[in-house]
Amino acid sequence: MNTEGKYRILILTDHKAHHPKESLYPLLREMRKHPSCGSIEVASKGAEVNRDFFKGRGKGMIYSTLPGPHFRYQSSGKQFERRLRAVHPSEFDVVLLRQGRPKPKFLHFLTQHADAARIINRPEGILEAGSKQFLLTFPELCPPMRICRSIEEVESLKNTFPIVLKPFFGSGGKGILRISEEEVWDGLRRESWQNYLPRLEKKLKKGLLAMKYLPNVEQGDKRIIVVNGQITGSALRLPAKGSWLCNVSQGGSETASPPDENERRIAEIVTPEMQRRGVVIFGFDTLVDDNGQRVLSEINAANPGGMLPAQLSSGEPVVRRSARELWKYIQLHIGALR
Repeated sequence: MNTEGKYRILILTDHKAHHPKESLYPLLREMRKHPSCGSIEVASKGAEVNRDFFKGRGKGMIYSTLPGPHFRYQSSGKQFERRLRAVHPSEFDVVLLRQGRPKPKFLHFLTQHADAARIINRPEGILEAGSKQFLLTFPELCPPMRICRSIEEVESLKNTFPIVLKPFFGSGGKGILRISEEEVWDGLRRESWQNYLPRLEKKLKKGLLAMKYLPNVEQGDKRIIVVNGQITGSALRLPAKGSWLCNVSQGGSETASPPDENERRIAEIVTPEMQRRGVVIFGFDTLVDDNGQRVLSEINAANPGGMLPAQLSSGEPVVRRSARELWKYIQLHIGALR
């Protein structure tokens, strides 16, 4: 913190993974408006000079840029490679992670060069709550599920009901399989169970989370955003025609949909567990089960998207609310570290 009592913030991101609806840009602009904001600098994994840092190598120096007031998405990404200066994470009051799914090696490296209590979200929380296995903490909120590590376990489950298989650290709908008795859907490609077995055996070596397939997926997958314990926005993602995947990256579309009573109950149960692990910003997804109730299907603790899409679809100030809650957390918890 500088002599005026204002906070210096370093944002770590990867501009090469950004898209026009990336929430980082409006979130940064909103955070700049707060009276406690001293400066916000951004360092990108996509900048060549930062390769070693994001690979978890070196002495912790990174090259950042100081964005101007009109910081917006640019497809070229050149704004992340201009006017760079060498900094060290320990120079900042807050380190805000806004990049894909950081690898464990990088997260461990980061905690060697910055106080974990000043990192949002905390690396240990990302590692634990960022795995699909974490859903097993809340079996009463989710469809029937279990971890599978063998063909026999998958076969036993699929003979009970159709299932989806998810890699522990997958995102964006990538790597998800849908399996009925004798058919496998890998994305929109359908194959026979017997033909797919060799590939499935390879995938199972790392383990997969098996979850009952809910045919009401056509009613959409709702992303709900939580910041500092408060729901700040939500959006319903509907699958493309003929698809069973709701992710926008898989062709889905978004529409406004506020959280219902059951989803608020899910937030009340999940949030304390996330806070206990230092996860300040997270998103959770719900699907409609066979009884017509929305149930928990996913938790994103690494880099939850959806703030800007939720704002655009609802007309609500989702990004501003999220920035306000972030500042409340910073002032209360990180301010106490001074």
